[in-house]
Amino acid sequence: MRRLTLEPRAGWQAAVAELGLLWHSDAEGPYWDESAAYAFTAAQVETLEEASETVHRLYIEAADVIVRDDLLMSSCGIPASWHGAVREAWRRRSPALDFGRFDFAWDGSGDPKLLEYNCDTPTSLLETSIVQWFWKEEVFPQADQLNSLHEKLLARWQVIAGALPGRRVWFTHVADDAHEDTMTTTYLRDLAGQAGLETFGLLIDQIGIDADGRILDQDDYLISALFKLYPWEWLAAEEFGTAILPHLHDTVWLEPVWKMLWSNKAVLAVLWDMFPGHPNLLPASFIPGAVGPDYVAKPVLAREGANIEVVSGGDVLARSGGNYDASRIVFQQRYPLKDFGQGYPVLGSWIVAGEAAGLGIREDGLITGNRARFIPHIIEC
Repeated sequence: MRRLTLEPRAGWQAAVAELGLLWHSDAEGPYWDESAAYAFTAAQVETLEEASETVHRLYIEAADVIVRDDLLMSSCGIPASWHGAVREAWRRRSPALDFGRFDFAWDGSGDPKLLEYNCDTPTSLLETSIVQWFWKEEVFPQADQLNSLHEKLLARWQVIAGALPGRRVWFTHVADDAHEDTMTTTYLRDLAGQAGLETFGLLIDQIGIDADGRILDQDDYLISALFKLYPWEWLAAEEFGTAILPHLHDTVWLEPVWKMLWSNKAVLAVLWDMFPGHPNLLPASFIPGAVGPDYVAKPVLAREGANIEVVSGGDVLARSGGNYDASRIVFQQRYPLKDFGQGYPVLGSWIVAGEAAGLGIREDGLITGNRARFIPHIIEC
């Protein structure tokens, strides 16, 4: 695994914007950063793929345990009133894209170590599947790339299309100034259309309910299937979520409410308890000090690197602010990330229905936050 220093393409901003990456840079600098690239060998890619598919199987086993234990479900941040809905959705395994991004710490040697799983509202999708592929074709046409994400997502839409009532699906997200959620949702909507589905779009605050608690779009049509780029834990805490809970299964939700079993940091402690010493896991616990003097403290529910504390031998190396609940913490043993010269890379390994599908790399400081840079990659032939 090597970090290459490159000269960005002339007019790269327009090139990536044409592909849909509208949030490629801001006043502080580029988000899409093609002044560098990471190069892997084929053997290293196989190691990362194997780790991703292995960890996915561990998550399935962990969900089978968590869903049968109310205490564990509550530890994962699932409100007691939602336990039944989560349990039923897991039992039924309602249609799902079943995709997400494992974030691994790895420098190309040894075993990739899981940091967390982003599986409810994972972003950096478009830049992984489309933007870096077109970059590779132009800059490194003879090289390969760990990237079948587009094809696997399209195939997954084709698999679940027949299970969606009327072959229709609505897509929703928040109105975001950076347009990241907009373009991520638009990309997935385009894939659904290619799979033969009729699609509709609306903002999350345009969704309403009727007297029976069924959800409606802005034109009062019943939403029979919905893809939402909106966290389940936010929905569960809102009055709207309480109102729709009795009729939750009247709508096909993409992704399903059972994703709450995985979209939290508490599951890291459950995994370590179930599979102690697993080569792709880091020790994790709810108990301070249980993983040693070098650790990362993470809220059970938090996003974009918020409210994180990195500690070594009692010294705080890095700390991030945020508004998440810091009273429920998971302690994960700190992995000694390698600085390749411009920051620490975190390897985002995408998975679709249990199969490794693509790699997106972000660089930042010791805490990977929303100002991290996306660095493309190649496989050296």
